Amino acid sequence: MFKEVKKAYKIISDAANHTPVMKSRTLDAMTNAKRIFVKCENFQRTGSFKFRGAWNCISHIPIRERTKGIIAHSSGNFAQAVALVAKILGIKATVVMPENATPSKIDATKGYGADILFSGPNIEDRTRVTQEQIDIHGYRLVHPYDDYNVIFGGGTTALEFVNQIGKLDLLLIPIGGGGLISGCSIAAKGYDPRIKIIGVEPKNANDAYQSFKQGKLIPVVNPNTIADGLRTSLGEKTFPIIQDLVSEIITVTEEQIIDAMRFYWERMKLIVEPSGAVPLAGLLYGDIESSLIKNKKIGLVISGGNIDLSNFFKMIKQEQNQ
Repeated sequence: MFKEVKKAYKIISDAANHTPVMKSRTLDAMTNAKRIFVKCENFQRTGSFKFRGAWNCISHIPIRERTKGIIAHSSGNFAQAVALVAKILGIKATVVMPENATPSKIDATKGYGADILFSGPNIEDRTRVTQEQIDIHGYRLVHPYDDYNVIFGGGTTALEFVNQIGKLDLLLIPIGGGGLISGCSIAAKGYDPRIKIIGVEPKNANDAYQSFKQGKLIPVVNPNTIADGLRTSLGEKTFPIIQDLVSEIITVTEEQIIDAMRFYWERMKLIVEPSGAVPLAGLLYGDIESSLIKNKKIGLVISGGNIDLSNFFKMIKQEQNQ
């Protein structure tokens, strides 16, 4: 599978941004790490790592299958990515989004030219509406995470990361549907089998933690977290990869997520959406053995930075007042 990630990187390299890696001496001192590196996918096209998987997946769709159009379902970031890729490649795109999706993500998806259909708030609602549209119009499905080409595309995040800074001892990655962490695990372990990989997710949407612990898929039920990109359950394709390559999964609270967002803003001048701040929250507050952190080279993946500014500063202010 590592070869597939490297192939994906060649496919996306001319289209995707090569995002920067940032460092913080303050963060190093706070954690006793040797060095902490932050991969900033908030600077990726459409504001998240999702562009990588969308480009790789859609590029693999045969020309004859593109004519009827493509469809995806997403809480926001994958919607934007699919919309832009489709616009660039001249493909009609329809995206099913939950009715409670972030307004800025809805507006951006519209701005890239996709048709938007709304569904109920749950993944089951989005899946049902998506399948109805496929049955009616014959659209080609582009799944947001449970598709190998999407997984391999997302994995280029870690491949690019280690190519930039070399070997890491520990890599922390947010986990929702599992596309990013499964792809990044393939890439990071392919580069250096000794690396430890930890998935981090909200305590209020801890299906991955439960699934990993029990050894079987446990669906998320009514997730109530500000990390809207992580409100979905693991996929049939992502879960086995995670079981095989990820060392552990930890959870963080809503307050810890906001505190991590505030750190990125105040100390590193980065606007990061809640989902993207989850790995830092895990590093600062999660149940991680100190031996995995002290004097180690650690990587954090910021998955995206798509958040309404009004909501961003509202969250920061509320947390400061508590």
